[in-house]
Amino acid sequence: MENRGQNPLSGHFRQPAIYLKLPSDGKWWEPGSLNLPANKEIPIYPMSTKDEILLRTPDALLNGQGIVDVIQSCCPNIVDAWKMPSVDVDAVLIAIRIATYGNKMNFDTKCPHCKEDNVHEVDLSNPLQSLRCPDFSIPLQYKDLKIKFKPQVYFGLNRTNMLEFEEQKIISLINSTNIDPEEKAREITNSMNRMFEHGINASAQSTEYIELSDGNKVTDIEYIKEFYQKSEIAVAKMLQEKIAGLVNEAKSEPLHLKCRECSENYDVDLTFDYANFFGKGF
Repeated sequence: MENRGQNPLSGHFRQPAIYLKLPSDGKWWEPGSLNLPANKEIPIYPMSTKDEILLRTPDALLNGQGIVDVIQSCCPNIVDAWKMPSVDVDAVLIAIRIATYGNKMNFDTKCPHCKEDNVHEVDLSNPLQSLRCPDFSIPLQYKDLKIKFKPQVYFGLNRTNMLEFEEQKIISLINSTNIDPEEKAREITNSMNRMFEHGINASAQSTEYIELSDGNKVTDIEYIKEFYQKSEIAVAKMLQEKIAGLVNEAKSEPLHLKCRECSENYDVDLTFDYANFFGKGF
């Protein structure tokens, strides 16, 4: 076969548009899943046509594969996005959006004061810069135990979201279907039990270890899950509060907006409906 040499158009291939320092600073990534440069800033490329098509494919978005493929296409230093710590996901997606379409994006909201629909142009560099990694260094103290947390990986987070979505659909279907009340009660109970198990799994995946009074650390996820399943309800409440606090720490600053109709100020969070979020570049 004839050696055709280098494509003369290669100089016009995609080039990095911005560089991103991950909120995690490269921590919690499994070995081999991230190539972190010495300066800890990873290059972000604009999306290709194929990437954009993936983000318009509902099944690929629902199971997470589409997001993973786009991240790995636009962030070559991310080798396995399934193993990305959840604290880095929003930052990477905002950076890809900026690299592809620029800093500005139209954002649709409804004024909480007069209920008028508003469209504001927001600068995505502001929420990107405000993203922070929560402080995972302080363990949760429960009696003589110390529970140390860590971010979930994207695979675990996506699976939890999918399972919760499916359970909500099941409950909605049960409530809208004319079935025997006893059967309905059983199905709802079964669904709630499954959601409880999802919550236990998510809590266990967010736990780095549980330290005993003698200093020994339990890291086996099955032991941790069993402890969460069989502990008193106070533990579950403490876990929920701690994890909710960590999630809130990771959020970007809300968008500060002013209603174009009534001139009242209001704040909203930047939300991620992926198809719409990336589709608003046009």
